[in-house]
Amino acid sequence: MSRTATPSAAGAAPRRRNPVLAWMLRDPRGALSLLVVVIIALTGIFADQLAPYSPIEQNFDLILMPPSAENWLGTDDLGRDVFSRLIHGASASMYASVLSVSIALVIGLPIGLLAGFAGGWVDEVVSRVIDALLSFPAIVLAIGVTGALGVGLTNGMISVGIVFSPLIARLARARALVVKEELFVDAARCFGASPVRILARHILPNAIQPILVQVTLLLAGALLAEASLSFLGLGVQAPDASWGSMLAKAYLYMEIAPEQMVTPGLAILVTALAFNGLGDSVRMLLDPTTRSGR
Repeated sequence: MSRTATPSAAGAAPRRRNPVLAWMLRDPRGALSLLVVVIIALTGIFADQLAPYSPIEQNFDLILMPPSAENWLGTDDLGRDVFSRLIHGASASMYASVLSVSIALVIGLPIGLLAGFAGGWVDEVVSRVIDALLSFPAIVLAIGVTGALGVGLTNGMISVGIVFSPLIARLARARALVVKEELFVDAARCFGASPVRILARHILPNAIQPILVQVTLLLAGALLAEASLSFLGLGVQAPDASWGSMLAKAYLYMEIAPEQMVTPGLAILVTALAFNGLGDSVRMLLDPTTRSGR
């Protein structure tokens, strides 16, 4: 009678580690940044369920009250609960960041790829336009575009997206200039691929990595831009809440209620740091030298 052979421990196939868990253990800063961004996004989505009070409900008997058991972060100059407005402000701030960066991608990515791939006078004209836009201070240009489009959160972040688009275009152009000289692009041309197909199937996939890193960094910049525009009264309009508008209100009463500035300022700081940390993690994940070293 033959006996069934059992595989030895040495010959057993190694168990594959969960790639997500491996990344979290290897890069705890990136995992923490992603967790913070997810928590803030979920807070904004479920703000109506999480906020204990309405963000626009006024109570003139509780003006500029310090933190208490009923109002965890105190009340503002109209007696509104600061904690509830902070929660609802998360949705406005995240919406503003995603909207502006999406607009920057839609405008800047195709223009930059086309300029780098086409070369010649097309590249020259696009490069001069990009240089002209980048010569303006970003916040001043955003204020000018907002004044032309009209005051409001959406218009304000459209203006920020327009201001950010030259950054995406310049990076996409630089990558397209490098990738179009590769041998696989020449091979695609020899096989009769159209310029649109070469751009979509060969240039874009090999140019997208640094652009993704730039997107995560621009999210933090967009958050600060929204705060700046709302602080100047060009972003979120009363009675809606955003972290920038909360700072603008708290600034008026800084001497008598300085704690009003702490929570929205910390919210902006933590979210911007989370976006920047996520950008560094994406850069390391997409860096081929880092991957080969591991």
